This record gives sequence, structure tokens and C-alpha cells, in this order.
Amino acid sequence: MNNFILRFTRNSIFFIWLFLFISMNMKTTGEGQDEWINLTDENQLNEIIVESRSKPVIIYKHSTRCGLSTVAYQRLQNGLDKLTPQASLYYLDLIQYREVSAKVSEIFGVRHQSPQVLIIKNGAAAYMASHHEIVVNDILQYL
Repeated sequence: MNNFILRFTRNSIFFIWLFLFISMNMKTTGEGQDEWINLTDENQLNEIIVESRSKPVIIYKHSTRCGLSTVAYQRLQNGLDKLTPQASLYYLDLIQYREVSAKVSEIFGVRHQSPQVLIIKNGAAAYMASHHEIVVNDILQYL
């Protein structure tokens, strides 16, 4: 029983720390939202393919139920000033739009992961990163 309490306490402390870290580092609500285009319909994928022939497109697949997704999203938000001049940004809530997420995997030939960033160039996935690999400076190298 004492072992259980000790593990529970350690886990609780970690999640409290994570929540506070994210809360303290988040930008003001709404800031940076204008840069993201919500990806909500499979028909938008055809538009992304066409657009990617003239400008790289970033698709960020986000799980609203995952703390790691929140951290990855915050990293992207903190790098918007570097990303927006070079690429169009699409945000996909994969919990709400599962079928669109599945279609992204099918069309671009990537395994579904969450969180996940794809760079689409010339109609194809040129780069994919997930989880802790989502780093703005790495993404910039592929734009």
C-alpha cells in the first residue's frame, strides 16, 4: 500500500508540474490563432496538394486529450514568427475530425501518430515528425 501511495504521489506531482509549466508558458488566448487554418474537411486536402506546389504546407495533427500534444502545439506557437513567412499552417483536431486524419495518412502515405507534423511540398509529404521530435528549428530545415 505504501508503494502505491508513493507512486501515486510522484505521478501527481509530475502532472501538476506539467500543468503549471504549460499554463505559465502559454501565450494569451487567441494569440497566433489567425495563422492556423482549421482542417475540418477531406476536400481541403486537395487544396493543400495544389497549394503545396507553390508554398510548403504544414499540417499539425493535435489530440485535445493528450498533454504531449499541448506541449508540441506550444512549441509551434512559440515559433510562429519563423514558420508563417515560409509555409501555410493547417491545424487538425484529430479527435473531432478522425476521418480527416485517416485521410491525411492515406493520401500522404504516413502512419498516423499524435501529435504529428507533416510538411507537404509538391503534393507529397516531404517531412514528418511526431511527439518529442516536433521542433521548430528542425521543421525549418525542410521548408
